[in-house]
Amino acid sequence: MPHLDFTLPHWAYWVGLIVFPIVAAALARRPKPKERRYSLVLGYFILITGGILGLHRLYLKSLLGLVYIPVFICILFANAQGQDARSTVSDMSNLVRQAERTLSREGDRVTAAEADLPALRAELAEVEEGSIRERRAQRNVDRAEQRIEQGRERLAEAEAGLETARPAVEKAVADLNFWADFAKYAFWVLMAGVVIDAVLLPGLVRRANAQIPPEPELTEVEKALKKMEAEERQEDSRFVSTGWTGKIDQLSLFCGEFVSYWAVIAVIVYYFEVMGRYVFNSPTNWAHEAMYLMFGMQYLIAGAYAALTEAHVRVDIFYAPLSRRRKAVVDLLTSVFFFIFAATLLGTSYIFAFDAIAVPSGNSVISDWARGELSFGEMVAGLNLGQWTDPSIRWGEISFNEWEVPLWPMKWVMVVGGLLLLLQGISKFAQDLRRVMDKA
Repeated sequence: MPHLDFTLPHWAYWVGLIVFPIVAAALARRPKPKERRYSLVLGYFILITGGILGLHRLYLKSLLGLVYIPVFICILFANAQGQDARSTVSDMSNLVRQAERTLSREGDRVTAAEADLPALRAELAEVEEGSIRERRAQRNVDRAEQRIEQGRERLAEAEAGLETARPAVEKAVADLNFWADFAKYAFWVLMAGVVIDAVLLPGLVRRANAQIPPEPELTEVEKALKKMEAEERQEDSRFVSTGWTGKIDQLSLFCGEFVSYWAVIAVIVYYFEVMGRYVFNSPTNWAHEAMYLMFGMQYLIAGAYAALTEAHVRVDIFYAPLSRRRKAVVDLLTSVFFFIFAATLLGTSYIFAFDAIAVPSGNSVISDWARGELSFGEMVAGLNLGQWTDPSIRWGEISFNEWEVPLWPMKWVMVVGGLLLLLQGISKFAQDLRRVMDKA
C-alpha cells in the first residue's frame, strides 16, 4: 500500500482556521436554488474526500457506488491480515535472533568446558583422597560437567527453535507480501474508478438532474414546518439589542457563528486520520493535537456567543418566574461575580500569552523583545520574511510532540476570548440597566 507521509505545515493550520470558516460561511449563506439540483462542485468535493468509498455516486443516486464498498472492505481486511503477519514476522525474527545468540554463546561455553574437563579430572586424580583439595577439585569437575550438560540442552532447544521459527518467518514474510500486494492492487482499482468518475462526473450530474422528479405541491403543514425552520435559523438575531450595545452583540454573534464552522474542519481532519491510519498504514502525528487546539480556541471564542444567547447553564428555579425588570435587577446584583471572573480570565490569559512568547527557547525577534532583550523599535526593524518561514526560528512556546506546533496563538486566543466575554458582559450590564431605568 502507498503511504501518506504528510505533515501539516504550521502556517497551513493557522491559515486554515481563518480561510476555511470564511469559505464555509459563504457556502452556507448563499441563496438556495428555487428547485432541487445536484451540484457539480459538491460532487467533486465528495469525490476528493470520499471517492474511494463511492460516496460521489451514492450522492448522485447511482447504485454503482456500491461496487466501491466491497473493494474498500477488502483493503481493510488485507491491512488487518498484513498487520497480523507483520506481528508474526517480528515475533519469529526475535526468536531466531535469540536462538542464534544462544547457539553462539552456549557453543563457546560448551567448547571451553569440554576443553577444560580433562585437566580438571587429571587434577582430581592427583590430589590426596579425603582432603580439602579433593573436594574442591571434585566441585570443579562437577561444575564443568553440569555446564556441558546444560549447555547441550540449551543448544538443542535453540536448534529446535530455529527449525520452527525460520519456516514461520518465511511464511509470515510471504503472507505479509501477499496481503500488501493485495491491498495495493485493490487500492489502485479504486483509484482507477475514481479517475474515471472524475472524467464522467459532469455527465453523471447532468443525468441525475434530468431524472429529478418535479417537486409536489407543499401542504399547509409542510409550509408551516418550512416557515418554522426558517425562523429557527434566524433565532439568534433576536438576542441582538439596539443602540451601541447592539454592536457588541453583533460582534459576539459573528464570532460564535464563525467558529461554529470550525467543527467541519474536524470532520475532514479526522476523516483524513482514519483513512491514513487504516487504509494507508500512515497514522499522523498532528491530527489529534491540531483538533485539540482548535476545539480549545473554539470554546474560548464562543464564550461571548454563549453569554449572548443565554446558553450557559443556570439554575433558575427562583429566577424564571420573575418579570423582565426584576430579572434585570437580579442580573445587575450578580454581575459583580461575572466581572470578577471575566477580568481574572483576561488578566491571567494575558500573562500566559506573553509568557508563551517570552520562553527561553524562543529565538525570534518578538521573543527577544518579550524577554526585554530588544526594544520595540529594534523588534519591528528585525521583522522579515525569514522570521515567518525559517523552520529553525521558534516563536516562543511549542508543543512537546514531533509536530512542534507553536502554542502562543492559542494563548492569545484566550486573551481574545476573555476580551469578547468582558465586552458582552458590559453589553448585558447596560441592557439590564436600561430595563431597570425604564418606567414602562
